[in-house]
Amino acid sequence: MHPLPDPTPSGWGLTITEFATLPESKPNPAVETGDNLDRRNRINFLGEVPDGSGRLFVPDLNGKLYVLRDGKPQVYLDVGARFMPQFWNHEGIGTGFGFVAFHPEFARNGKFYTVHTEGRDALKTAKPDLPAPPEAESHGVITEWTATNPASDTFSGTSRQVLRLGFLWDIHGVQQIGFNPTAHPGSGDYGLLYLAVGDGGAAGDATESMKTLDPQDLHLPQGKILRIDPLGKNGAGGGYGIPPSNPYVGKPGALAEIYASGLRGPYRFSWDPGEEHRMFLGNIGNEEVESIYEVRPGDNFGWSGREGPFVVRLGEGPDSCDVYALPEDDHKNGFTYPVAAYGHNLRPPGWPKCEDSGYAVIAGSVYRGNDLPDLRGKFVFGDGVTGRIFSANVAEMRREAGKLAPIQELALFDQAGRQVTLEKLAGNPDVELAGHLKVDLRFGTDARGELYLLSKANGKIWKVTSMRKV
Repeated sequence: MHPLPDPTPSGWGLTITEFATLPESKPNPAVETGDNLDRRNRINFLGEVPDGSGRLFVPDLNGKLYVLRDGKPQVYLDVGARFMPQFWNHEGIGTGFGFVAFHPEFARNGKFYTVHTEGRDALKTAKPDLPAPPEAESHGVITEWTATNPASDTFSGTSRQVLRLGFLWDIHGVQQIGFNPTAHPGSGDYGLLYLAVGDGGAAGDATESMKTLDPQDLHLPQGKILRIDPLGKNGAGGGYGIPPSNPYVGKPGALAEIYASGLRGPYRFSWDPGEEHRMFLGNIGNEEVESIYEVRPGDNFGWSGREGPFVVRLGEGPDSCDVYALPEDDHKNGFTYPVAAYGHNLRPPGWPKCEDSGYAVIAGSVYRGNDLPDLRGKFVFGDGVTGRIFSANVAEMRREAGKLAPIQELALFDQAGRQVTLEKLAGNPDVELAGHLKVDLRFGTDARGELYLLSKANGKIWKVTSMRKV
């Protein structure tokens, strides 16, 4: 069946201004030209250090964490170098130094957290803290760092391992870690660390691995959102704590660390800084659907039996990548469905069935800044491969509505007023996927809520500085 319509033009465009270009970096060992990892660098987020200094931070999957003052980058910490030779960034898609999250009290306690991928001897000598495949090809490691001087632009201090997870393959590992920035001291969510944990690529071997590594299995961490207290001690190995308000605490057969389940590639999450502080998540799809979910404790998003708002039948014959209508009695399954989604509709002519069609939703955030009043109240996201930018009204992104919020596409303009595309600005002809020059789009925001776009293809960061009618 044809899943979902393509986003429609919004009639609005964003003006983007070059803000910074990050240094070139490469996987170690190097990959071949044309590989998905052969980018100028692998920058994947921009945020602001929560200490009032105005410093921005940018992680590069190839290993380095940068801080930026006035758009000028400086290496704050070389995460990759700290974990060599076990550091793994040259195979898979999201391997390397995946993400960084600063504790909300970083200015006082100097603590921040990173996730990186390990391979090589680590697979033999280090044991995951939670259930993992016996033949894991990669580990995702959460590390706590404590800066001696939080105000310094170069890290000096100590570190310790918080949590280690094992994955079947070297894709769909720990995609993001983060604290809820809308939580305040004394609230139940303050200082708790969320982990977006993918399925480890288990769907690639649907007839075998998914029997034992199904994201529906609540005694496994793969394919879940986890929530932990990084300063606690009652978790596995004693490196973290389990929040007593987690939905599966005390339930037999379920990991108490789980906050939500049934996910394939939960790549990015964020909280709306508006009145309701709702949490949203972008889940990269398999063959047909890219989805945005509203997340609540105990949710089950259905993978690997659901892809977006459809049934999927992995491993069941030549049409196993197709999606199907939900059964009439679907309510008994208790699945949570997207609040916005789009389909894989722009395949090149003759593109093989069940091949990667070049789609990957990259969630951004609800815009609540001041510089772009016509964007306020919109959830901004995009497609990582093509670099297309989308938006949806957050007021329409409600589960109770029982329908998907309409998605619209935003045009892009440069400072001279010329309409542009990120594919033309950043695309590298050596890296093509499904007929597109791969942009590797990512998003960022500063403390004021203003919006930034990033591309691994050319290592540039643009700030969105204005809007205009198209």
